[in-house]
Amino acid sequence: MNPDVLADLVRDVARDVLTRRGMDVPALPTDGVVERPRNPEHGDYATNIALRTAKKAGVNPRELGTWLAEELATRDGIASAEIAGPGFINLRLAADAQGAIVGEVLAAGAGYGTGDELAGRDVNLEFVSANPTGPLHLGGARWAAVGDALGRVLSARGAKVTREYYFNDAGAQIDRFVASLVAAAQGEPAPENGYGGAYIGEIAARVVAAEPGVLELEPRLRDETFRRVGVGYMFDEIKERLAEFGTEFDVWFHEQSLHDSGAVEAAVTALKENGSLYQADGAWWLRSTDHGDDKDRVVIKSDGRPAYIAGDIAYLRDKRARGFDLCIYMLGADHHGYVARLKAAAAALGDDPAVVEVLIGQLVNLVKDGNPVRMSKRAGTVVTMDDLVEAVGVDAARYSLVRSSVDSSLDIDLDLLASRTNENPVFYVQYAHARLASLARNAADLGITVGDAYGLLEHPREGDLIRTLGEFGEVVRSAAELREPHRVARYLEQLAGAYHKFYDACRVLPQGDEEVTDLHRARLALCAAARQVLATGLGLLGVSAPERM
Repeated sequence: MNPDVLADLVRDVARDVLTRRGMDVPALPTDGVVERPRNPEHGDYATNIALRTAKKAGVNPRELGTWLAEELATRDGIASAEIAGPGFINLRLAADAQGAIVGEVLAAGAGYGTGDELAGRDVNLEFVSANPTGPLHLGGARWAAVGDALGRVLSARGAKVTREYYFNDAGAQIDRFVASLVAAAQGEPAPENGYGGAYIGEIAARVVAAEPGVLELEPRLRDETFRRVGVGYMFDEIKERLAEFGTEFDVWFHEQSLHDSGAVEAAVTALKENGSLYQADGAWWLRSTDHGDDKDRVVIKSDGRPAYIAGDIAYLRDKRARGFDLCIYMLGADHHGYVARLKAAAAALGDDPAVVEVLIGQLVNLVKDGNPVRMSKRAGTVVTMDDLVEAVGVDAARYSLVRSSVDSSLDIDLDLLASRTNENPVFYVQYAHARLASLARNAADLGITVGDAYGLLEHPREGDLIRTLGEFGEVVRSAAELREPHRVARYLEQLAGAYHKFYDACRVLPQGDEEVTDLHRARLALCAAARQVLATGLGLLGVSAPERM
């Protein structure tokens, strides 16, 4: 009996009790009915349903709790139900009912923890989308890890997810990039507001090698060649690095295509026609304050050129035309203004602003020997994704970037991540899986197979591990609903801890000439279930589940 099944049972019992006593059934809560108590002495689970229902039902909470506890104690799978405090009910499950979770995990395999509540949702998940003007920095690396994990979590709960990278290959930043390449190729310093770092010289040299004589061309053709070839090299490098990081995209969308295809012009025309734009000071302005933005936004500048938001509007319009009913944008810490801006754009297009969600990620810092790492060997001014991967590897890099909420800034301790200790969270979780894989190999060598006498799993450490396994589906569901894949990482650390404690307290395999019993087989099944959930959870994060360490 997992927490979801228990919650349904508690609600069913409460509904029966209220109905029999002629009370208001709609007063029952629909969420948060059961939880694990902090003190295990209080039971396996606890429910506050009486406290949340009593006032609306017109009865004393403890009295209602007493009625519910008496009824719950009679139901299959419930070993005891006791009233506590002003109306809490502490529940203990029968060992066989609780142990059935092991069988559920083994039967479902990699499908355990999946759901269908997002079935029918067509999600466009845009993330990373770093300008093609340099190597991916740590902020981009964070989105590469978190965005990929979020896509996996949303898919696990039934959504159809399209991962999309938006290349900002139009505008002033590309002009500065091209000017920097030309200066490097000519042996000159980077122009003011240009890009530095060894990578600029590397790409400039590649352009010259690929296009002999480019520096002899007249300036306009020279710059066009550096733009076409140099930006292409930067695109290719970004794609290659992301693939090596384990992050794949379904769509690579180019901003320039919106301008070349006329999509920007069409979007502006549509907004003029529906009255969402007005003219002032020679420019065209979006009435974004009508939709919650803090100020109106210039869409077409006074010189007739489109402002950056014009491309954003056209891009959103394009996404909706492709059939996406939810467009998630994952943006950096300096993009807070985009939340209201993009929602206002959706409303101006006649859409529901709820089709747009914007997640803002905070900064990432590397720490080594207790001191911040300030610069990259190659990029010069920033620390890159390559720097992190080179220091700790892909698995540790991805895990460390995913395990904290993106709402908070993140300090990554390189010394900790490189260590093989329990203080290193990714090692702690992966080691639990490797330990379980080793156990399975030893059992196979002894000819011992799993058994289903789950009612024998009565040790407190067995119960704790089983209950932790039972929470996996809810963790994945909440991670998808709240767009917080770090919940999966934190859960895996709890699961690894529960397993390590179980292993230290409960012997799984017989020693010497000891006879193999049903308890050994049931414990081996429990270990197989734990191994499966660890592997599934690590897979949701894009992190490997090693068989040996």
